[in-house]
Amino acid sequence: MAPQFCTTPVPVPPVHTGYRHIATPLPVPESLALLEEMRACEPRSVDCQPPLVWHGAQGVQVYDPYGNIWLDFTSGVLVTNIGHCQPEMVQAARAELDAHRFFSYCFATEPRIRLARRLVDMLQPHIGTACKAFIMSTGSEATENALKLARAHGRSLHPEKNVIVSFDRAFHGRTLGAQQMGGYPAAKSWIGNLDPAFVQVPFPDGLHCTDTSFNLFSRRLAQLGIAPQRVAGVIMESYQGGGASFAPEEYVRELRSFCSRHEALLIMDEVQSGFGRTGRLFAFEHYGIAPDLVCLGKAVSGGLPVSAVAGRADVLDMHDPGSMTSTHGGNPVACASAAANLEVLLRDGLTEAAAATGHILRQGLEGLRQRHAGHIMAIHGRGMVQGIHVGRTEPDGTPCPDGALAFDVTERAFRKGLLLFAPVGTGGATIKICPPLIMQPDAVLEGIDVLTQCFDEALSAETDR
Repeated sequence: MAPQFCTTPVPVPPVHTGYRHIATPLPVPESLALLEEMRACEPRSVDCQPPLVWHGAQGVQVYDPYGNIWLDFTSGVLVTNIGHCQPEMVQAARAELDAHRFFSYCFATEPRIRLARRLVDMLQPHIGTACKAFIMSTGSEATENALKLARAHGRSLHPEKNVIVSFDRAFHGRTLGAQQMGGYPAAKSWIGNLDPAFVQVPFPDGLHCTDTSFNLFSRRLAQLGIAPQRVAGVIMESYQGGGASFAPEEYVRELRSFCSRHEALLIMDEVQSGFGRTGRLFAFEHYGIAPDLVCLGKAVSGGLPVSAVAGRADVLDMHDPGSMTSTHGGNPVACASAAANLEVLLRDGLTEAAAATGHILRQGLEGLRQRHAGHIMAIHGRGMVQGIHVGRTEPDGTPCPDGALAFDVTERAFRKGLLLFAPVGTGGATIKICPPLIMQPDAVLEGIDVLTQCFDEALSAETDR
């Protein structure tokens, strides 16, 4: 059973800084009726984050209707890379609404074509061949379509070339194909009749899997009885979303060689990691490889529902007109806002800012790890995404995650005006830190100070018990 945030209002010390303002008990007593209405009419699966009523957000702050302000260390869910409600994005969306372009299906519109061109121009230097982009609505749509393309491409070469390889502890979405590509068995236990042509291999993060050689990939396929020539595609998060964990660069370069030798498509899932987050425009750039397909989402739009699969034009053009479409994909309001979002990202040098501020973030978190070395196993990540892996490591190297401590820290941070993801589901016992790329160093340091207070208090409470 996943832990639950306290739903009884608790008096908390007032907070008033340049970035945070907490002046009520939490959760706010006046919010309880609305929270109860949510629980009465929506599934309990959506009741998974700290109990605040999200009333508005601007820049690096989130507001409730009762005067409280949180410093956002989540970017929504790695969406608002350029900050919440950036004015150019709002203006672009409003212009489409005023023009009565709410919806257009597959009919040509200037906003969709302009966004596709921007994505192609961004990826063309890395794909290494003619490039196209297919625009959709959600990250799961993107990974599902990459799956469709990989299998269609593989079976065009040989009828039995249909195996999709992914990684343990991976997350690619919550739809049927996306979850079968995922690496958390519990998340797909509902399926029952799993397709045997979806297989997972260990992800070489150095913590949960200490063997980081590419030989492990080949050995695992052999153990599963999968001949390399049957592999249609390999999908890999550029960093694993649950823990901000990167694979070794040499491993990914060998993976690229494997896919090229066996005519398998290499799919890099950039739904969480793209658009400057890691100090590179796309996180796969850290590996020095050219993927065949790239899955995009979240920060592509800065807030509205937009995703895409982009990559080799010969692969994207495999399906006939009308056979690969998305009803709400390419929505003109969303596309106009997304194009403005990407323009600001490039204009303001936010990728470079993420690299610079990310060093400050990492140094602060490493100090936290040293302070609580017995309770933090590792800090993973690059740029403005870092994962605090909470727990201890046994003498033999076995990790022992501490989800209870991670959750306690997250709840304490909420009460101090620092907004974090709830460390449940794919993240387990990892507290993921991913502020907007526009966040200034003083705000980053303030957030780290709050985190330090929360760890100190949580561990002191454990000792008292």
